[in-house]
Amino acid sequence: MADTKYIFVTGGVSSSLGKGIIAASLAKLLQARGYKVTIQKFDPYINIDPGTLNPYEHGECYVTEDGAETDLDLGHYERFLNVNTSQANNVTTGRIYQSVIQKERRGEYLGKTVQIIPHITNEIKDRMQILGRSGNFDIVITEIGGTVGDIESFPFIEAVRQMKWEQGEHNTLIIHLTLVPYLAAAKELKTKPTQHSVKTLMEAGVSADILVCRTEHELSDELREKLALFCNVKKEEVIQSIDAEVIYDVPNNMLEEGLDRVALKKLELPQKHAPNLKHWNSFLKRLKNPKSEITIGLVGKYVELQDSYKSILEAFVHAGAENEVKVNIQSIKAESISKAEPEKRLAALDGILVAPGFGERGTEGKLRAIKYAREQNIPFFGICLGMQLAVIEFARNVLHLQEANSTEMRKNTPYPVIDIMEEQKAVEDMGGTMRLGAWNCNLLSGSLAEAIYGNKKISERHRHRYELNNQYKKQLEDAGLCCSGYNEETNLVEIIELPTHPWFIGVQYHPEYKSTVDSPHPLFVSFIKAAKKYAAQK
Repeated sequence: MADTKYIFVTGGVSSSLGKGIIAASLAKLLQARGYKVTIQKFDPYINIDPGTLNPYEHGECYVTEDGAETDLDLGHYERFLNVNTSQANNVTTGRIYQSVIQKERRGEYLGKTVQIIPHITNEIKDRMQILGRSGNFDIVITEIGGTVGDIESFPFIEAVRQMKWEQGEHNTLIIHLTLVPYLAAAKELKTKPTQHSVKTLMEAGVSADILVCRTEHELSDELREKLALFCNVKKEEVIQSIDAEVIYDVPNNMLEEGLDRVALKKLELPQKHAPNLKHWNSFLKRLKNPKSEITIGLVGKYVELQDSYKSILEAFVHAGAENEVKVNIQSIKAESISKAEPEKRLAALDGILVAPGFGERGTEGKLRAIKYAREQNIPFFGICLGMQLAVIEFARNVLHLQEANSTEMRKNTPYPVIDIMEEQKAVEDMGGTMRLGAWNCNLLSGSLAEAIYGNKKISERHRHRYELNNQYKKQLEDAGLCCSGYNEETNLVEIIELPTHPWFIGVQYHPEYKSTVDSPHPLFVSFIKAAKKYAAQK
């Protein structure tokens, strides 16, 4: 018997059904029963990682502690489990082929013809088992990206088939997530798409052990029996996943459906105790019963697609529940903030967050939002580029360095208050070459940052190339800008704040990556508290 059990989550009928949320919810229930669980995502695209993808293509790029640029689903995994993921938790087709080709070039295949089977599938299986072999987990859940039947997904599905055969029936489990659509004209749910999806999976030699059916309406007993009959599963193995009010309802919905009980039974693992979701449900209670409401303006470049800022939006959910306040997010396209009357878009807000991003587009609108927040004493939070633009705005309008800029936007600016790191200047590749992952930060005694964190030393995750130019640090500080956080190793500024402002903070790192249900990020909690106070004083 294998020491680690493996669960695979595949999807059919349509993309974006929520495989990541189902995987995270099952993991949460198993964790709440006392099992050590991790989740990994295998993506079929040929990019090495999502680091060079436009957010409109694939949503935000999530960064792990060890500096891996990964799929946004890893953010869900961490937010649900409160356990860090790593480079090993996200693998793409590009990374698989890169590894196999490098091995071939080194002669590791001893002159053999390199083929999809066995070489590519062996590489996939090896990656699937890395976390299991570590000895740190009882159960490894693997989400297979894409949809069954896609050409690019085939090697992953074939690897799952081989894993099932090699590991043994009770050491692996295949969960297939499908859509049961409701046809309004016929006024009924249709099972045919699920039947075809399961058939496609079976044609690849893989049988689903559990069906999870996304639906807008309740599945009747008759419909469950029909699905069980046609899809080679038992009735209790047909799990309903009805649309939820918030994603954090899904673990409770899956508990009610018995997904964790069925999974443990099929893996021949003891049920142990009932899942302890006391803290989780306490969070949900606060989330659903707010005592007041506030409106935060999220000023960004990619606001049309919500997944572009997924971790920020979820951090607001956590911080809102912690403050017992409903946080309404008003997405504001930076380019829409006019030069003449920025207050038209910003006056009704209780707080302004200027989001991360790359490139020049939208920066002038963001600068106007920052200036308005600074002058009107509206709580302001700048993340990564948002922090850099706060420095530029201060340099232009307080230091009167009218042409102050970042060399990212204007290479020949006479006042490069934001500049590229020296070690980045020779870098030509875009992927995986920034300052990435966890870096330490020392906080200034008596600063707002120190009060918020309750600590003088912190660690946060980064994803950027440009930094505050230390040549301007004294000039900025003399004019009233406080550089309240810095990295001891590089002496680079990580946090800026305005002591004369009720709440004005910019951070070079990405605090949203570390906010979870169990541990809402202190910066977001404090920002929402300040916005709540501002709203009450209006």
